[in-house]
Amino acid sequence: MKAAIYPGHGKPIFIADVPDPEPGPDNVVIKVARCGVCGTDLSMTKGEMWDYGAGSQLGHEYAGEIIAIGKGVSGFKIGEKVAAVPSLSCGKCEACAHGNPVMCRNGGSAMAGFAEFVRLPADAAIKLPGTLSFADGALVEPLAVSLYGVRQSGIQPGDRVLVLGGGTVALYAIYWARRLGAGRIVAMSRSDRRRDLSLQMGANSFITYGDNEIDEVQEVLGGTPQIVFECVGSEGMLGKAVMHVGLYGKIVSLGFCTHADPVMPAMAAYKCASVQFLVGYTKRDFLYIADQMDKGHADPKTIITSEAALAELPEVFEKLRRPNNETKMHIRLG
Repeated sequence: MKAAIYPGHGKPIFIADVPDPEPGPDNVVIKVARCGVCGTDLSMTKGEMWDYGAGSQLGHEYAGEIIAIGKGVSGFKIGEKVAAVPSLSCGKCEACAHGNPVMCRNGGSAMAGFAEFVRLPADAAIKLPGTLSFADGALVEPLAVSLYGVRQSGIQPGDRVLVLGGGTVALYAIYWARRLGAGRIVAMSRSDRRRDLSLQMGANSFITYGDNEIDEVQEVLGGTPQIVFECVGSEGMLGKAVMHVGLYGKIVSLGFCTHADPVMPAMAAYKCASVQFLVGYTKRDFLYIADQMDKGHADPKTIITSEAALAELPEVFEKLRRPNNETKMHIRLG
């Protein structure tokens, strides 16, 4: 089969022939139909401290069709559509007790969606309702990242929310904040390129960074933000979140910045603000999304801006590293 391989040390990915996977007793094999390109894929193939490592397969936002089933697996059928939980759980450690497989250090990984076929533990395969497409299925993972963040924030009905950023995590944070009862929501980014998408996902207003941004945000929200979701992951964003958050408010960091990001503790302390750093999701989030995805106020597929074939993936990576107008690119494999 064809699969994308990262040679390590920041070298370009390439498409190679690798052996077709065979199902073990507790596995299913899926024929991948769609896999989304994530910002993490780009940042962790630069050869920096946070790196996938030499010889890695990659791709963690994927869905496909079951084509083989292990002898110990029940409850699945050939031909069923599934999305993948790409971070696997050992089921025995502290991270697994919290339900977050991304934190598990022993479970392994099924981040191999940029390939024609993937072997997956049956427990990590999430059935998709017949109403959902493979494109929907490949969005379950990024939707789960934002859902986990919004749920963990402790959001309450009517809360005033500010979302920093205009990428996938930010757009879906808006989506879930709206569905989970936020009052007014402001989306804010450095340019207005994602204005329309932010409003479609449920924001009341979109504001670009500027000298008057604090007053503009408070005017729309009717007060200071009670929750600020930092979804950019660039230096300076935590400081911006501290600048905006209200008294006894909460900052939720979902941007996964891999560089030092200075914050003035006194400014945060003088607001009695709390900061929560999060990454990951739970299987419950995947199941909820698969069941509820077509029942929301907006179509999550709206963020998909273009598609490409697996053979084009190396060029796609290079394109996305440069200034571009993409929001979410999908790789077609079926």
